[in-house]
Amino acid sequence: MGKSLAVFLATSGHSGVDRIMKTLLPSIADRGIRVDLLHVTGHGPHIEEKQPHLRVIQLGSSHSFTGLFPLVGYLRREKPDAILSDKDRVNQVAIIAKHLAGVETKTAVRYGQTVSRRLENRPGWQKTVHYFSMKYLYRRADAIISPSEGAARDLSGFARIPIERITVIPNPIDIGRIRVLAGEPLDHPWFHSREGAVIVGLGELTSRKGFDTLIRALAILKRKKPARLFLMGKGRGREKLEKLSADLGLRDEVEFAGFKGNPFPFLARADLFVQPSRYEGFGMALLEALALGIPVVATDCPSGPREILQDGRFGRLVPVDDHQAMADAMEKSLDSPSDPEYLLTATNPYSTDLVTDRYLNLLGLGD
Repeated sequence: MGKSLAVFLATSGHSGVDRIMKTLLPSIADRGIRVDLLHVTGHGPHIEEKQPHLRVIQLGSSHSFTGLFPLVGYLRREKPDAILSDKDRVNQVAIIAKHLAGVETKTAVRYGQTVSRRLENRPGWQKTVHYFSMKYLYRRADAIISPSEGAARDLSGFARIPIERITVIPNPIDIGRIRVLAGEPLDHPWFHSREGAVIVGLGELTSRKGFDTLIRALAILKRKKPARLFLMGKGRGREKLEKLSADLGLRDEVEFAGFKGNPFPFLARADLFVQPSRYEGFGMALLEALALGIPVVATDCPSGPREILQDGRFGRLVPVDDHQAMADAMEKSLDSPSDPEYLLTATNPYSTDLVTDRYLNLLGLGD
């Protein structure tokens, strides 16, 4: 029997983790490794079983915590060589399940956000729970993975985990797949009339993503040149953002397009992509825009954008929450766009093959 990997996840179905795993897991399966994606009912990621080495297994639980004993049973029955999990609650369950199952399976936990920023406005008890789970459970994992150097340092400082215990593996990007998807037909007047610049934003409509800053920056930019914002994503912050747009007189200049299963035709036809986040763990949409040769502006937030843009070589970085600086950077980027082929070179360290190799080596599944 060949090598095997179990992947235990419970995602929203439309998050950055979903996009990452839809690239990474098929790539691992392509190497001849059996990949079992263990599903929590009602959660993602949603991956079609198109490959002989990739299968989706329903654990029969509706929550990651109630998946503990089904996961223990799976581990005892299948004895995979390694198990990979992502996000804190799921990581906790994976580590405990491996211990209860009494198997030799290698455990790798991934945490993709800047934890101190994510928790800074949470109640004290939540910070305490995260601190103890990370400090005392994560040390029982065989590997801890972070997508950026900044997020790794933050996790190390927050949970008092030695930095050498954390391995930085960036998110993978499948440029060929993205470009095929970007070529699909697009029927939207903004992307054909070219009556002013079209700026695209992409992400969950929450405070973390900072789209209020982007809308305020658009209001400033509009005084100098015609521009519109096409915002893809859904979330509980939509109503506030719609009100802000109306209050700033931008009702007709901001379109809330909702979640797009394939955002790439819109992204590929944009004049500019802006990522106004207050914090990230990496910044996947930023990398996707670069892969399509689209000029970018991003906040210099913790963590990821500065690493992806290589200190500003591949796009302008602005302070978090500074809508004036963002408007200025947007204007400069529209007036002097970077060469698309040059922007594409920024994605070289994130190729699917390179990232897959690093995961397999860390998990003990490499050649």
